[in-house]
Amino acid sequence: MKELAPICLFTYNRLAETKQTVASLQQNFLAKESELFIFSDGTKETSFSKVNEVRKFIKTIDGFKNITIFEAPNNKGLANSIISGVTQIIEDYGKVIVLEDDLVTSPNFLDFINQALEFYKNNDKIYSISGYTLHLDSLQNYSKDFYLGYRASSWGWGTWLNRWNNVDWEIENYLNFQNSLSQKIKFMRGGSDMPNMLKNQMQGKLDSWAIRWCFDQFIKDKLTVFPSKSKIESIGINSNATHTKHTKRFDTILDESNKNTFKFDNKIQLESNLIKEFRSKFSIINRLKDKLKFK
Repeated sequence: MKELAPICLFTYNRLAETKQTVASLQQNFLAKESELFIFSDGTKETSFSKVNEVRKFIKTIDGFKNITIFEAPNNKGLANSIISGVTQIIEDYGKVIVLEDDLVTSPNFLDFINQALEFYKNNDKIYSISGYTLHLDSLQNYSKDFYLGYRASSWGWGTWLNRWNNVDWEIENYLNFQNSLSQKIKFMRGGSDMPNMLKNQMQGKLDSWAIRWCFDQFIKDKLTVFPSKSKIESIGINSNATHTKHTKRFDTILDESNKNTFKFDNKIQLESNLIKEFRSKFSIINRLKDKLKFK
């Protein structure tokens, strides 16, 4: 494998989750060979002490090739933090691996992302590499190490400079999309929730870098590479989360194997059963079931 991608870890005020995220990342087979950049967002008035607790902790982290910490003086919010932080690092390294402070990784997470980044770097059809996968029935007896999907994932992922630097974060073509029923239907291949999330973003009701990233991928007709066994498990779905507070739809089984070599191929083939099962996780019915469960 050639030079490893740097890791960007974004933290805020969740000390317990941050500790678990770091502890699992330290156990990765490639941790000691990887550079880690930690971005600590600035505090809001109500979270001053919690942010300081996290900042004290991240100064004690070891187990990586190099560790660099950036402490924002003011609160940027998650979307601005990720866009600016990823841009800063990816412009220097040409590729990046991104984690937030509530994601437990399998020991082979860095292996999977780095190998996929190397394999697909010249395949313009691939926009990003995900370390996370939903728990899908068809994956239980699936022989490949990966599959392809329409929707990008914001839970432990990687990409390249020439994809990231061309993103239209302002979504200047939104009006054309909003007036096209066929485009909206096509966008829902990755989940029926996506058009409404984008609408909320454009109306200022949501502050998400991820829906804009997903939309940019859709407009350019690109795809995401997913692992057939998840290398990521979210521990942040609770009342303190920024967006996803209560759901069981995203529960998955973390890869506990010692496998550290993965096979990919450049054949662009989406498997209809996996696409259908993936989309179903975001269906109106399943979203309503979640809401009823937690009321």
